[in-house]
Amino acid sequence: MGDRNGAIYKDIDKCIDDIIRKIGKKIVCALPFALGKPNQFINSLYQRAKNDSDIELKILTALTVEVPSAGDGLQRRLVEPFVKRIFGDFPSFEYMLDLRKGILPPNVFLYEFYTKAGGFLKSDHVQQNYISSNYTHIPRDMINMGLNLSAQLMTKKNIDGKIFYSASSNADTTIELERRLKAKEAQGRKAVVVGQINTNLPFMYGDAVREAEDFDMIIDDPSYDFKLFAPPKVSVMDVDYMIGLNASTMVQDGGTLQIGIGALGDAIVYGLTLRHEHNDLYKSLILDDLKIGEKNEKLLSDYGGVGVFDKGIYGSTEMLVDGFMRLYKSGIVKRKVYDDVKLQKLINEDKIADKITPSSFNALVENGVIAKKLTKDNFNYLKKYGIFKDELKFEDGYIINGSKSIEADFTKEENLLKVTENCLGKNLKGGIVLHGSFFLGPEDFYDALNNMSEDERKIINMTGVEYVNQLYGDEEIKRLQRTNARFINAGMKLTLSGAVVSDAYYDGLVVSGVGGQYNFVTMAHALEDARGILMIKTTRKKNNEVKSNVVFNYGHITIPRHLRDIIVTEYGIADLKGHSDKDVITAILNVTDSRFQENLLKQAKKARKIPENYHIPDRFKNNCPEMITNTLKPYKKEKLFPLFPFGSALTKEELVIAGSLKQLKADMKVNKTSYADMKAAYATIPAKAHPYLERMKLEKISSAEEDNLQKMLIHALFLAGHL
Repeated sequence: MGDRNGAIYKDIDKCIDDIIRKIGKKIVCALPFALGKPNQFINSLYQRAKNDSDIELKILTALTVEVPSAGDGLQRRLVEPFVKRIFGDFPSFEYMLDLRKGILPPNVFLYEFYTKAGGFLKSDHVQQNYISSNYTHIPRDMINMGLNLSAQLMTKKNIDGKIFYSASSNADTTIELERRLKAKEAQGRKAVVVGQINTNLPFMYGDAVREAEDFDMIIDDPSYDFKLFAPPKVSVMDVDYMIGLNASTMVQDGGTLQIGIGALGDAIVYGLTLRHEHNDLYKSLILDDLKIGEKNEKLLSDYGGVGVFDKGIYGSTEMLVDGFMRLYKSGIVKRKVYDDVKLQKLINEDKIADKITPSSFNALVENGVIAKKLTKDNFNYLKKYGIFKDELKFEDGYIINGSKSIEADFTKEENLLKVTENCLGKNLKGGIVLHGSFFLGPEDFYDALNNMSEDERKIINMTGVEYVNQLYGDEEIKRLQRTNARFINAGMKLTLSGAVVSDAYYDGLVVSGVGGQYNFVTMAHALEDARGILMIKTTRKKNNEVKSNVVFNYGHITIPRHLRDIIVTEYGIADLKGHSDKDVITAILNVTDSRFQENLLKQAKKARKIPENYHIPDRFKNNCPEMITNTLKPYKKEKLFPLFPFGSALTKEELVIAGSLKQLKADMKVNKTSYADMKAAYATIPAKAHPYLERMKLEKISSAEEDNLQKMLIHALFLAGHL
């Protein structure tokens, strides 16, 4: 429990007046990552700074979400109705709108630790004020920057007659941040902690649960509720699926999993679900078609698996992505962990299982977890974890079970027998299937969380990144929980020495941020049976030219070569951990696109990192897009590996139009087809085009501009093969 006053405010402006009275006009404000920002509060505070140049406002945050802009022409007609339908009344962040326009006032500064990927390459303000920091170090860095205001979006719930609050989507940095802030306040720093209520947020349990006394001010009025930011699902391409399938073989039954958002995360979830629900088909694809067993026999045997998930896996992930909900519903995420070292040890040693038996109780006694002469603390421990029934009582050294009493002295065999026959519960209580720190996802994900039973939501513990992303603090229990951990993240580029580029270009231009990637890579090295897996797409297109993402060297790296571990590409798995430079290079070349293998090999030979007489084995020389297409083709005929495996917020017509416009854009760069040519070619409107023209409000035209747009859309549909 905190020691703040938890004052309730209905008026945000009154709240801001009181904040300024307490801390003055130099405001250093921390906002959570993504979903957890209090939109109306920060917009009002920003407006106050715009109107009063004496206020100096520094906003410290990561990833400010933005409603997509509609654009012009056909793009606007496609996007505008979609944005209205998906994002509804979500209040845009005014500081971000002004930043995009280049009119952020000189007394306002935005400092981000993680930015929208590729979204600010041309923004001087963002590039100059970006702070490169591990996720776990962000609270420390915010405090050191003079933080005096912490504000976040949260929700509330009446539990047994008392109002409790939940950090919900963002327990990530706020728990540690406010602990550090309290220490600074004790040294004289004036500070304020603010919460804004949005009851649309799911009430999440674990360390996310707060009380009014944890806040100075709570903004609570139904008028401030708004639709949560819900980015739609992205499409999963063949390359994504191949990476996901390869990565799915590295996840062990009974292990631990971290994955991220996006197409690659969805591809891993799809691969794991296929493995669990259609195991014969999965094995045929993995072992017969992709020959992962032959190519990585020892790695698969020692660290991977292709079987179903009997024990299940436990999630320990900075981001609770919606894919984890699908893994939970599929019965894959089901391995429970507990917050007690002695109990978790016995579980890991298979001496205690979820179902309580007499042998479970005996194991607790034999291993000294509880005394043979039971104490009150022992008794409470047994009830806490469900080992004893709830209705039991403990009085004067006796266990009271209704009208019966049993002496709590287990040096006597008959007492032990009576307890195991009359006092045991059915299943362990207090288990957690997933520790997460923040979430962001599509609308059906939030609905799924809201629709879970209370008991189900309680097996998800939303907690700080200081718990999830590292071993420091509570290290013994973390090690016991995170057995056979697979920390899976994505990178942009890979060097032949095994270094990975994930957050910036060679010249330091920031693409996104380090986030928790370095945390997870180092943690994987610190855990005996863990592996850190980084996924790399081997190629990218730039100006219609295919470029290699595997390079000999690069001017910036995120993960250094000495922390190399497992690399997964669309062409396979490379085990780099503890291997020589020569073996690392050969392993990487084996999973590189074949169009670039020989040139990279030549560079390695020139640098004397590989023998002059070395040749890439023939079985790795067919790493090409056609191989991927041909491998997945028969499975796609059976309706597997769809473009949107978990559904889409786009309608069928919108999906077709979006793909067609993308095709048109690429075509016009090459062929430069004119409006006149399109009008001549499509003087008569094909019948199949009508549903798409209707969606874009171009079936009936009333101007020359609309006539041009109509013909462009028809041409786009023709190019994409829909007419």
